[in-house]
Amino acid sequence: MSGFAPDHPGAEVRVSPNFGPRRDGQRPDMIILHYTGMASGHAAEERLCDPESEVSSHYLVHEDGRIVQMVRESDRAWHAGKSSWRGVNDINSCSVGIEIVNPGHELGYAPFPERQIEAVIALCRGIVARHRVPPVQVLAHSDVAPGRKVDPGEKFPWQSLFEAGVGHLVEPSPISSGPCLGEGDSGPDVEKLQSMLALYGYGVEITGAYDAQTRIVVEAFQRHFRPRLVDGIADGSTFRTLERLLASVAQDLE
Repeated sequence: MSGFAPDHPGAEVRVSPNFGPRRDGQRPDMIILHYTGMASGHAAEERLCDPESEVSSHYLVHEDGRIVQMVRESDRAWHAGKSSWRGVNDINSCSVGIEIVNPGHELGYAPFPERQIEAVIALCRGIVARHRVPPVQVLAHSDVAPGRKVDPGEKFPWQSLFEAGVGHLVEPSPISSGPCLGEGDSGPDVEKLQSMLALYGYGVEITGAYDAQTRIVVEAFQRHFRPRLVDGIADGSTFRTLERLLASVAQDLE
């Protein structure tokens, strides 16, 4: 492919060779947000367009707000890796991937510049409109690959996106002292927690045992929806925030 017209008006086009057809005729109904986790936007762009890397994304958003499209939205980019959401395991075939330039946790995790977030919002709003992506399907890489990935991380301003009409959010319930669940606990309350996380979409097995995987999924949930404290412990704030998110989904479906 020598080039294509961008799906997002104003986006620059730099074609990545790393793409293929969406499987089984699937169409995108999810947006997955990532950070690049590299020293510079230039380095990230080079990697996403390097055939040897075998990774790509539909879009890259630079710190100054510049948007580069590398794969057409109609094609399958290779951005999510091993992942799942609501029982779907081939996230690449049903999503649009957006890489956001940021050094990430290992290279001096930095706040996301306002111009960059404004560009991300505009890009997401366009994708939502083109593909009718529901709010609950605008997700972090860490949501669909908990433990394996932590991006775009707890500094990502999900509230700004939500206020602009992108994504699903509730005000996190206040953190306070009280009963909590952690690794090694078991019983009906753990089973309830796992059931709620699975109902929302997370890939967690409902066993009634608070194992390492449950802790990892709770961390992923907190990183997106209760970022003030990401510790993998299901305190009252975590429970109440999750309950209110599920209630909000149910209300939207009425």
